[in-house]
Amino acid sequence: MTKKLKIGLPKGSLQESTFELFKKAGWNVKSSSRSYYPAVDDDELEIMLIRAQEMARYVESNVLDCGLSGSDWVQESGCRVRTVADLVYAKQGLRKVRWVLAVPEDSKIKSAKDLKGKRIATELVKTTEKYLKAKKVKAKVEFSWGATEAKPPELADAIVELTETGSSIKANHLKIIDTVLESNTVVIANPACLDDPWKKEKLNNLILLLQGALVAETKVGLKMNVLKSRLREILNILPALQTPTIAELSNSDWVDVDTVVDESVVRDLIPKLKRAGAKGIVEYPLNKVIA
Repeated sequence: MTKKLKIGLPKGSLQESTFELFKKAGWNVKSSSRSYYPAVDDDELEIMLIRAQEMARYVESNVLDCGLSGSDWVQESGCRVRTVADLVYAKQGLRKVRWVLAVPEDSKIKSAKDLKGKRIATELVKTTEKYLKAKKVKAKVEFSWGATEAKPPELADAIVELTETGSSIKANHLKIIDTVLESNTVVIANPACLDDPWKKEKLNNLILLLQGALVAETKVGLKMNVLKSRLREILNILPALQTPTIAELSNSDWVDVDTVVDESVVRDLIPKLKRAGAKGIVEYPLNKVIA
C-alpha cells in the first residue's frame, strides 16, 4: 500500500495561486468547483481543500499531517502546531499581507489610544484583543462575518481588516492608522508527521521545491556568447546569483556565459551587455531556483 502525506491547501482567495505554485514546483493539482479533494499527479500525496482559518485545527487533531495556512490564522487559532517553513506569496503577488486598523476618513480617531470604549469589527478577534491589551486600550471587539469594510461608521467605529495593497480600504473611504499584524503563508505540521521519517522527508522535499519555485518567480536565466577578450568586462556587468557558468565553444575565441539574474534588472542589463560585445543573448524563464 502506498504511503501518503495528507496535506491541506487553502480554499478561497489563495487557492488558485497555490495551485499555480504547486504546478511550478512539479505537481499538477486539479479540482472541480464543488470538490474538496483535488486530484494530484502524485500517489504519495492526499490533498484536501480547507479554509485557512480552520487549517491549524485539522493539523493539530491529526486529520491532516500538514497544511498551508496564513501565519495570522495559525496565531489566531492558538493551536499547537509547528511552523516548518515560510512561503511568502499572496493572492496578487509575492508579498506579505497586513491586518490594519482602519477608520472612516473623517473620523476623529487618530491612533489606537482613541479607541477607548469604541466598537471594532474584525474576523481576527483574539489577535485584535491582544493588540489592544498591549496598547492598554479597552474597546469592544466584535466578530465580523464579512463585508467588514462596509461597517463603519454605523455598525463599528473602526475595523481590523486584511489588506494586500490597501486599495479596498481606500475604495471604502477608510484610512489606515496602524498595522496590527503582518502575515504570510506558512507550512504547518503536527508532531506525529515530523516524527515519521518518511512523512518528514516527503514534506521537506515538497517545501524545497515550493520555495525554489517562489525564488524563480522573480528570476530569469540569461545566456550569451562572449569573446574571451571581452569576458572580464561582461562579468563585471552581470549581477550573478552565484558564479556564472562559462563554457568553451567550438570557436576557441568565444565562450558561452550562463547565469541567473533578477527579472527586474533585465531591461537595463541586456542593452549594457550588447554594448559590451555580448552576442546571441537569450533570456529564458525559470520554474525553480534551488540555492
